[in-house]
Amino acid sequence: MTDSVEFPAGQTEARDAAALDAYSRTVIAVAQAVTPHVVSVQTRRGGGSAVVFTGDGFLLTNAHVVGSETTGTAVFADGTETRFDTVGADPLSDLAVLRARGGAPAAVTLGDADALVVGQLVVAVGSPLGLAGSVTAGVVSALGRSVPVGSRRSTRVIEDVIQTDAALNPGNSGGALADSAGRVVGVNTAVAGIGLGLAIPINATTRRIVSTLLSEGRVRRAYLGVVGVPAPLPDAVAARTGQRAALRVMEVVGGGPADRAGIRRGDLVLSVDRAEIHDAQGIQRRLFADAIGRALPVTVLRNGAMVDVIAVPVELSAQ
Repeated sequence: MTDSVEFPAGQTEARDAAALDAYSRTVIAVAQAVTPHVVSVQTRRGGGSAVVFTGDGFLLTNAHVVGSETTGTAVFADGTETRFDTVGADPLSDLAVLRARGGAPAAVTLGDADALVVGQLVVAVGSPLGLAGSVTAGVVSALGRSVPVGSRRSTRVIEDVIQTDAALNPGNSGGALADSAGRVVGVNTAVAGIGLGLAIPINATTRRIVSTLLSEGRVRRAYLGVVGVPAPLPDAVAARTGQRAALRVMEVVGGGPADRAGIRRGDLVLSVDRAEIHDAQGIQRRLFADAIGRALPVTVLRNGAMVDVIAVPVELSAQ
């Protein structure tokens, strides 16, 4: 019979402290802080995850998780079940707001994805493959990714998507992506490939979308009809304006607002509604409901000269 080996008390504590390294302690703390606020949701067509983001039972998830369903079942981390109703969904940002009919846990703390940096630790919490309360960890692999969403009639690019290597699987969609302080900075939205996960950021733009869903149940957007890519400005123009980059127009949709305004392929869009434009996302931020039917001043650089035009956006259909 082999005798057991006992370590002196101080040696045991040192061993335990070494085993539980700083990385592990951080992930554990985030998991403990976030998991109680993450919900497994089920509808007739499938399921996913959601995050409790208000004190009165409102849940944030992906639009594709609920689809066209108006109700379903929410299962909280403690096993409690309740029915939920869909308050509003926005397919063009892949966000939806639900409301639990019964009681719900306290709200999670929301952060600001605009403060993230590449390489930063993030923790994903959700219900992959129906396994509620699953936790994975990784780093921010990239920022500012763009993901096209929509239907055959309308397509939009979700802006500033977070790319992470935290393992995500079907069912993680709608769950939380949290930073090392336990603040939810993203809503996990898709698995783009092996070892690659994406999340919709929590920032000023998405907060506006969520607020609109809460108050109106849908998000109306304006449409200009241009496709472009970021491009640096010529040094002389950059020195004169203080702006380093703009949006180079690659395509103008025939008959659309930009076409009618005289915007041409090859133009560099410097500003829309007097706000500097550096990329397509910059234009999208200007094109919410209040821009529909309103004359917007647009400044473009064409053949070395600045040209001012007026564009009147129309409403973008999400169907």
